[in-house]
Amino acid sequence: MAIVGFGWGGWVTGGKAETEAAQRSNAAVVVALAPVCVERFQRAADAFDNLAALKKVDTWSQGDFVEKGGWAMVPGSKPYEQVSAVAKACALLLAPSA
Repeated sequence: MAIVGFGWGGWVTGGKAETEAAQRSNAAVVVALAPVCVERFQRAADAFDNLAALKKVDTWSQGDFVEKGGWAMVPGSKPYEQVSAVAKACALLLAPSA
């Protein structure tokens, strides 16, 4: 019965359920914060020049560019581990790959 439940029934252990919940939560945070990052980027005084520079950077480095520019941080927040994920999502929204 247990083999059928875990194999085909969709049962999971508590640890796996927690891991999956954390992954979904992290993804939701990235989806929520990426537009904030885009707005901060676009409201910067030199947004036009920054966007041109972002588009010149290799696609795989665009997240680093946004992260180093500080646009991925939410004002008043402490640094957190998802900054690079938010920066990558932000860069993709700003300069979608062709």
